[in-house]
Amino acid sequence: MSDTSSRVEAPSLRRPAVFFDRDGVLNHDSGYAFESHTIEWIEGAQEAVKAVNDAGYFAFVITNQSGVARGYYEEHHVVALHRWMAEQLALIGAHIDAFEYCPDHPDGTVARYCRNSDRRKPAPGMITDLAQRFPVDMTRSMVIGDRDSDMEAARAAGIAGHLFEGGNLETFVRQRLALSGNA
Repeated sequence: MSDTSSRVEAPSLRRPAVFFDRDGVLNHDSGYAFESHTIEWIEGAQEAVKAVNDAGYFAFVITNQSGVARGYYEEHHVVALHRWMAEQLALIGAHIDAFEYCPDHPDGTVARYCRNSDRRKPAPGMITDLAQRFPVDMTRSMVIGDRDSDMEAARAAGIAGHLFEGGNLETFVRQRLALSGNA
């Protein structure tokens, strides 16, 4: 066992991150998606992740998955879908550094997930957890989401939030990277 909690990363080792929402940003939001055969990638989504990788940023997914709390599917389904997404991204040389999800919802029907959570967007818990586990330069990081709750989570974490309202995600991401000087 190693104690990394006292390790301080040199600023030069820190890298910015793009925190992608999943449903509605990387894939079309078809409502409680958990099976790979139902997933349809957003136009340019896989290429957007590759652009983030190529720019030297961490690429993270942060997604609320209240379908677990509602009993529509189980956590292992979420993990399997994320594994499938990672495999699909690898086909073009892209990768996600970490997938984070929150299965909790205060109105859930599955008792162990029926709760408020600081990881459920609009709370910033998934972002801050990742920033503690990885050497993230938060001053140059951003959230790309399709809902106000994504933008609220970004604000609460102290990073930029960019609202994706459709179109080609690669174009959208490359524009944001160019604005931050990392095209």
